[in-house]
Amino acid sequence: MRANDRIARMPARGLYAVLNAGEHSASHLQKLAYAAIQGGAVLLQYRDKTADAAGAITKATSLLAVTRPARVPLLINDDVALALRINADGVHLGRTDTGIDKAREGLGPQAIIGATCHNALAAACRARAQGANYVSFGRFFASQPKPDAPAADMQTLTQAQATLDCPVVAIGGINADNGATLLRAGADLLAVSGGLFAAPDCAAAAAAINDLFT
Repeated sequence: MRANDRIARMPARGLYAVLNAGEHSASHLQKLAYAAIQGGAVLLQYRDKTADAAGAITKATSLLAVTRPARVPLLINDDVALALRINADGVHLGRTDTGIDKAREGLGPQAIIGATCHNALAAACRARAQGANYVSFGRFFASQPKPDAPAADMQTLTQAQATLDCPVVAIGGINADNGATLLRAGADLLAVSGGLFAAPDCAAAAAAINDLFT
């Protein structure tokens, strides 16, 4: 895959599916990704804290076979080297991960780079100034994938929306029942993990959240 195969489009609004790979096989990850996209996801993040390098390459590459035909960008969580290796559409970086400037240098100007900002508007402003394409705040509700993540305030979404010129992402325990409050507060995208991939019907859960945007 060449650099110009990338989907150089950061969605302005919509459902952002965060797929925790865990012990799932590559084929099962493909099924989950397909279901989320079928339900309306406009952005997909691959997150894996357990796979070895070869396993991560196999799994992440398998997801590109789903996301590229659907024209949905695939971002890699925390791993610039993996994103570069498989020519992913970008990365999502935590507060202690590779700096945005280093990621941009490695991935190029067309890559999508997102930044975790927890509940800190100042951190979001710095990330945007350094070239982040979007900023992410959370957690807003109890989160199964990250139960110990610090809580965020909905007012931060409102302030970010008024201050920044990039999409604002909310994450943490989001589902179809509580997502609308975050949209009203100022979120542009809702990043959802357990609310999608732990649901009995991932596509239906995605469609229910996607309906909040319309």
